[in-house]
Amino acid sequence: MNYQLSIPSGFFIAGVDEAGRGPLAGPVFAAAVILNHEKPIFGLDDSKKLTAKRREVLMPIIRESAIAWAVAEASVTEIDSLNILQATLLAMQRAIAKLSVIPHHVLIDGDQLPKLTLPQEAIIGGDQIIPAISAASILAKVCRDRVMLDWDKIYPQYGFALHKGYGTERHLAALQQYGATPIHRCSFAPVKNVMSVTTTK
Repeated sequence: MNYQLSIPSGFFIAGVDEAGRGPLAGPVFAAAVILNHEKPIFGLDDSKKLTAKRREVLMPIIRESAIAWAVAEASVTEIDSLNILQATLLAMQRAIAKLSVIPHHVLIDGDQLPKLTLPQEAIIGGDQIIPAISAASILAKVCRDRVMLDWDKIYPQYGFALHKGYGTERHLAALQQYGATPIHRCSFAPVKNVMSVTTTK
């Protein structure tokens, strides 16, 4: 990660990223992080490029080193009623609003911006080049994975501990065999198709 931001002292920049836009089940998470540049964190990267073990190691370091951090989510009900993009932006809004320090500027991973009163900028691939966004991606990913592990205990037949709700072959087969659970996203085609078959039987 070689992208460097020139940040004046006392000027707070929040990095924001999400986790869980693509899965067929579970909430979507977002995190916001304001890093302390006097306490650099080594090894930050896009959460998808890190192992689960490495993310778990980095999470407490991020929390302890950051000036401020927050994690929020949008529920499956909100995903189905709003659509996944709007639910993701809502989760981002909530994470930013929960920060204990109001940032002067917000950097969002991707090409879509939530509705904010703060100055903000969308950066495609930001989780790979902006440390604060990388840190946010790690927090969001770890928190969401932990939630899916909890759901795995309730619905072990779906394999949520392994795929975290993504549409793997095992998950799709479980959907066909057992039907949808309350944490499945009914607006997503593979789930909707299973539910329509169930209702027509």
